[in-house]
Amino acid sequence: MPNPNSSELVLLKYLWTSGPQTARQLHEAVGPSQGWQLSTTRTVLGRMEAKGWVERNGETDPVTFEPLLDRVETLGGLVRHLARKVLDMNGPIPAALFAESPHLSDEELAELDAIINAAERKEKE
Repeated sequence: MPNPNSSELVLLKYLWTSGPQTARQLHEAVGPSQGWQLSTTRTVLGRMEAKGWVERNGETDPVTFEPLLDRVETLGGLVRHLARKVLDMNGPIPAALFAESPHLSDEELAELDAIINAAERKEKE
């Protein structure tokens, strides 16, 4: 499961909500709050493209980027990693904890619950 770092996650979250964007559009949207130069945004995008997490559309300007990672699967993997590996939690992880997130709909919360607790359910079977 992909494990994006904080810089990659900033770009993914914006792409998930905004759709395909140019590097400049992404930079103008998130770069200043991150303290990035345009070159930093382009570097992060290049690394994400090499990992297969974003796709470049077009060969000449304006080139746009779109996310290839599924939002719910990616967020679910990060939540599961945090709960299991960082917080050493056992047992079901309450996806309802994320109900106030602007990044997830009710349907996506149900899917998130299934993803983060799937291994737990398989172990019980």
